[in-house]
Amino acid sequence: MEPGGEGGCWFLYFAYGSNLLRERLLLRNPSAALSAPARLQDFKLEFGHHQGRTSSVWHGGTATIAESPGDEVWGIVWKMNTCNLSSLDKQEGVEDGLYVPIEVNVHTQAGKVLTCRSYQMKDYVSGPPSPQYKKVICMGAKQNGLPADYQEKLEAIETNNYAGPVPIMEEIEAAIKAEKINFA
Repeated sequence: MEPGGEGGCWFLYFAYGSNLLRERLLLRNPSAALSAPARLQDFKLEFGHHQGRTSSVWHGGTATIAESPGDEVWGIVWKMNTCNLSSLDKQEGVEDGLYVPIEVNVHTQAGKVLTCRSYQMKDYVSGPPSPQYKKVICMGAKQNGLPADYQEKLEAIETNNYAGPVPIMEEIEAAIKAEKINFA
């Protein structure tokens, strides 16, 4: 089923942060289907606090993309039903102005260019992510086979060493455990 078919029921979403991890995305957006790893040229990955406020979900800086000639950000293109557009926007905090939806053109490893929806934090103060948030990004990069050198870059990200509870992390880990039981 191609995007745009059936009255345009599908859209493509380029994920570069915690939504690299399938179990994270599926928690709130059950229609997501994997499309392909892809590269966003002339952008770099950054972490920050929207208006200087730390994420109450992740307890640290969250990922965003910033224009940066010569750099690249790897991520995953997910094919999603438009019924999940509002749940995705909600997860990204669009209503509260945390992230703004943008359109990006990304390159797949097969050389295709795909136009995708993505999200960008506009008004932020740079700050390191929590170890838990970094872990989810690295798990997602590994799960979906992003290039090894990019995975190494992600592994090298400094964190804020937050050691308190992160309920969403427990939710994600429970979802991964449940899957293992189902697939056993």
